[in-house]
Amino acid sequence: MTLEARPDTVGAAEGTGVVGTVEAPRRGRWIDVWDPEDAAFWAAKGRRVARRNLWPSIFAEFLGFSVWQLWSIVVVSLPAAGFGYSTDQMFWLVALPSLVGATLRLPYTFAVPKFGGRNWTIVSALLLLIPTCGLAYFVTRPDTPFWVLALVAATAGAGGGNFASSMTNISFFFPERDKGFALGLNAAGGNLGVAVVQLVVPAVIVIGAGLSLERAGLIWLPLIVLAVVLGWKVMDNLSAATSSFRASVAAAKRPHTWVISFLYIGTFGSFIGFSAAFPLLIKTTFPEVAGVQLAFLGALVGSVARPFGGKLADVVGGARVTVAAFVVMGAGILSAVVALNAGSFAGFLVSFLVLFVASGAGNGSTYRMIPAVFRSTTRDVDGSVDLVRARREAAACIGIASAVGAYGGFLVPRGFAMSSGAYGSLVPALYCFCGFYVVCLLVTYTCYLRKGGPLSGVRV
Repeated sequence: MTLEARPDTVGAAEGTGVVGTVEAPRRGRWIDVWDPEDAAFWAAKGRRVARRNLWPSIFAEFLGFSVWQLWSIVVVSLPAAGFGYSTDQMFWLVALPSLVGATLRLPYTFAVPKFGGRNWTIVSALLLLIPTCGLAYFVTRPDTPFWVLALVAATAGAGGGNFASSMTNISFFFPERDKGFALGLNAAGGNLGVAVVQLVVPAVIVIGAGLSLERAGLIWLPLIVLAVVLGWKVMDNLSAATSSFRASVAAAKRPHTWVISFLYIGTFGSFIGFSAAFPLLIKTTFPEVAGVQLAFLGALVGSVARPFGGKLADVVGGARVTVAAFVVMGAGILSAVVALNAGSFAGFLVSFLVLFVASGAGNGSTYRMIPAVFRSTTRDVDGSVDLVRARREAAACIGIASAVGAYGGFLVPRGFAMSSGAYGSLVPALYCFCGFYVVCLLVTYTCYLRKGGPLSGVRV
């Protein structure tokens, strides 16, 4: 499939500014000419096609996040289902999917240019059948050894890899001026899956008499099939999605890639880590309060805040929004410490909701920084901006940052488990997280906002 661009751009060689033009068009749902920065092209055809691909991508990513975080809410019901695991073991079941998901994000990024965004959306959705069916089978068998259930939980990490491929794919469809909101919307749809799974699963597993924990996996099967059908019928592969291994190597050599990856641990790593741990934190810290049903609120407000963080970053700059996010996150952590010391569940819940809002907005703003930074620092030999290379290396940076940041989903639950085991309290872990946010704030200011810095004159 080829979208016709302006007559003077069709068939142009790579490097002339027309992204995605290829000499030998491929068969199937491939768009071989794509130039979203051209206003006429975007108004005539580009916007419609980009939006057509965005919504199925959001739905598939939503399911990926839902499956990825299934165990965050399932572990709370394991004792009632007859499983005699310790609190530390249950934190492992929460943390392992994040560890695997983070590790899969880099190869998932390479899958888009290798196989096509549409094709990989279909394959990655089909892979979600493995963790959902595995969960449905083994949670009905309380005599299952812990190592077996840990292996089943780890397969849910396949859902975490979806984020990197989806974001990389969508980043090529939209022009720079709309990237922040488009990427924020795409990511928010995925992040929303965490809230939905934590809201829906507790209700579904108790419908009727008793506890039917296997439904936590079975309810997603028809939705996975629907995502596959939508990807097949609606989406397109984009030849512009050419983030090759060479581009990733080039991006890995850029210091900004690792600075942004570090910041993304603070924003997205906090969001996914706290989302995964929140139900178990409530259950173990306030056992006398029926508060687990409210755990979904954290992921919900964080998901909703993400596109607005990206949109605000489009207006005032991603670095400024990111700095503000770390300030608010630190305040939320300190407020949670006060609430814990006072034994106030209401204070604890509100503090974490503030933390979730700030981390969600910071997710959007940090991602918005990536194309702006690479566009400002990628130069050709003659000193001019190399827009084609900037886009490819920015897309590669998205994959790297999303992978590195997702390791926060493993570190946060394990940090809480270690703090509880060693000190009998969550407070030491919270203080460590607060200190980390201070470091992230200073890094953001020094690298992107400091007066006289290399990018101080650019709205990053």
